[in-house]
Amino acid sequence: MADNDTKKPSLVEELIESGIHFGQRTSGWNPKMGRYIYGKRNGIHIIDIKETIKGLLLAKKFISRTVAGGKDVCFVGTKRQARPILVERVGGVQMHHATERWLGGTLTNFRTIRSRLKRLEELEAIEANDNFESYSKKMESMLRREMRKIKRNLDGIRNMSKQPGALVIVDIRRELNALAEAKKLGIPTIGLIDTDGDPDLVDIPIPGNDDSMRAIDLIVRELCAAIVEGKQGRTQKAEKTEGGEAAGGGEGRRRSSRSQYSADSPAPINTEPVAAGEKPAEPVNK
Repeated sequence: MADNDTKKPSLVEELIESGIHFGQRTSGWNPKMGRYIYGKRNGIHIIDIKETIKGLLLAKKFISRTVAGGKDVCFVGTKRQARPILVERVGGVQMHHATERWLGGTLTNFRTIRSRLKRLEELEAIEANDNFESYSKKMESMLRREMRKIKRNLDGIRNMSKQPGALVIVDIRRELNALAEAKKLGIPTIGLIDTDGDPDLVDIPIPGNDDSMRAIDLIVRELCAAIVEGKQGRTQKAEKTEGGEAAGGGEGRRRSSRSQYSADSPAPINTEPVAAGEKPAEPVNK
């Protein structure tokens, strides 16, 4: 029976099957992506799958450390192919996502965004209480329209109470406003970048096809797996800290400042931009 079991494909095989190595037409490429391009075929650039793997593993490691350190991750993908994937997979690991529209000031003016989310909670409470029966038909229509609009734009970040530790972008050419806000606040960024994108706009580029639903789903799946791993590490550290306090009583409070980053208290995560590779290859010719 075991001999008839289908062997699970490797990550490399899954990436190739998803078509993640198919870039854009050679006429519309960004020369900065040259170091990630393997070659060209039928007028289309072929992305080096080894560079995709390198960027993905680097992103997974960083996300796992970020989440384990107590910070959350926000995914941004407003293109049609990315929306259902982010809602399902990112929502499944209880992280934040923006899939309809990036509202200006989502990060830089978060107080205003929180006020809109508070308004959404008020409207939902009214609906739950009497289903707007105490209002006129015209007012009910206006309130329901307002509630739908806020929910459509902000529902994915309604539980984001603080600045995220990282921003994951699907198609950076489409999400320039989100990238600009993250850069202003010093939030590290990870991006799925096609051959027409600029890898210098993000800290950790993952070169790959950002139009294929299968490719997007595979990348998001792997990053969400890193989030789950980071959450497990976060739980283990919390349990370890509680156990140490119970065993040592107040002794921990008498430690010197030199030992503040001991094994029981992890060092801060480095949020400096991370290079995608040690030694870029020569760009392909136009």
